[in-house]
Amino acid sequence: MQLVTSINFAVWVVFLVCYLYQMYYILVPYIKKEKPLGPPKANRFAVLISARNESGVIGQLLDSIKAQTYPSELVDVYVVADNCTDNTADIARRCGANVYERFDTVNVGKGYALNYLLKEISHKYGHDHYDGFFVFDADNVLDPHYIEEMNKTFSSGYQILTSYRNSKNYGDNWISAGYSLWFLRESKYLNYSRMLLNTSCAISGTGFMFSKEIAKELNGWKYYLLTEDIEFTVDHVINNYKIGYCNNAVLYDEQPCQFSQSVRQRMRWAKGYFQVLCNYGSKLIKGIFKDKSFSCYDMSMSIMPAMVLTIFSAVLNISAILVGLIAGISIESVIESLMGGCLSMYATMYIIGAITTISERKKIYTTPLKKFLYTFTFPIFMMTYIPITFLALFKKVEWKPIVHSQAKTLADIKSTN
Repeated sequence: MQLVTSINFAVWVVFLVCYLYQMYYILVPYIKKEKPLGPPKANRFAVLISARNESGVIGQLLDSIKAQTYPSELVDVYVVADNCTDNTADIARRCGANVYERFDTVNVGKGYALNYLLKEISHKYGHDHYDGFFVFDADNVLDPHYIEEMNKTFSSGYQILTSYRNSKNYGDNWISAGYSLWFLRESKYLNYSRMLLNTSCAISGTGFMFSKEIAKELNGWKYYLLTEDIEFTVDHVINNYKIGYCNNAVLYDEQPCQFSQSVRQRMRWAKGYFQVLCNYGSKLIKGIFKDKSFSCYDMSMSIMPAMVLTIFSAVLNISAILVGLIAGISIESVIESLMGGCLSMYATMYIIGAITTISERKKIYTTPLKKFLYTFTFPIFMMTYIPITFLALFKKVEWKPIVHSQAKTLADIKSTN
C-alpha cells in the first residue's frame, strides 16, 4: 500500500508541474498592461445563432443585439431554427432576424447547424459580403457595447476573438454559481492573461467571432465533435493562429441549475475533450516540440493531464482499497493519501474561486452572502467532474439540447438578488 501512496504523491507532483504556469496567469492582469489598439474599422458583421426550441429566451438576445451601440446597418442577424417544434422561428422573424429552418435528425448538433447557416449565407451573398461572423447561443444577452468593443480588437488584426463570459443566473444555486465562477475565472485569469502575454486564447462555446478569411478557409463549419468550440480552438492553434480576447465585451449566459442536467452537459463536455484528445493530441504534442509553441502546450494542458491523471488516480486508489478489503490488508495509508489529495484539490479550487470572486465581485449579480457561500461550494462543483469524467469514458454520449428558461433582460440580470 505504500507504493500506492508514493504513486499518489507522484501524480500530485505531475499536476503541479503541468499547471504551475496557470498560477502565474493569476498575477498577469496586475503586472501587465494592455497594448493600445489602433483606430477601429467600419466592419460589417453577420450574427449567427443556432436555436432549438428557444422560444422562451431568444427574444431577449435579439433585443440586446438591437440595442448595440455599434451601427445597426453594419450588423445582420441570422437564426437557424434547428429541428424546432415550437415557435422559435416566428419569434426570431418578429424580432427582425433572417431565419432559416433546418430539419435534420441525423446530423444533430450546433456544428451542423452553423455549417448549414454559413452555407446559406455564402450562397446568397458570396464570401466577401461580411468581414466577420459572431456566434451566440439563443439564451445569451449582450452588453450594449459588446459588438463595438469586439470590433476594436478585431480591427487590430485578430482573425478569431472571444469575449468575457458572465452569467444571467449566478445566484440561483450552487450549481449555477459553480459554472459561473468557472467561466469568470476562465475569462479573467486564463484568456485575459493569455491576451496580455501575446499567446493564444481559447473559445468557450459562445460569445466569439471569426473573420471572413477563416470562413473561406473552412468553407462553412467543419467541427462536429461534442465540444466543437474546443475542436475549433485546438485546430487553429495547431495551425499557428493566435486567438484574441476582448475583456470589455461582456456576454451573459444562462447556467444549468438542476444537477441531472448539469451531469448530462458536463458528461458531453468530458466526452468531447476525449474526442479532441484522440483527434488532435498528437498534433498538439508535435507543435510543442517541433514548433516550440507555448500555445500548443497551453491547449494540451486544457485537454490532457487533468483528465488522464484524475482517472488514473481514482482507479488506482479504488482498486487498492478493494484489494485491501478483500485481502485483509491495512488500507489506512491509502485512505489518508486519498483524503490528503481531496483536501489539496478542495483548497486549490477554493483559492481560485475566492480570488475570482473578490476581483470580479462587482460583475457578479447576486447578494454578498451568496458570493461568500458559493466560494465554498465551488470546489465541490469542480470535484464532481471526477466521476462524470470517469463515466464519460465508457458511456455513449450524444448531443442533447439544454433547456433554457431564464428570460431576462440586461436590467433584470443586474437587479438580481
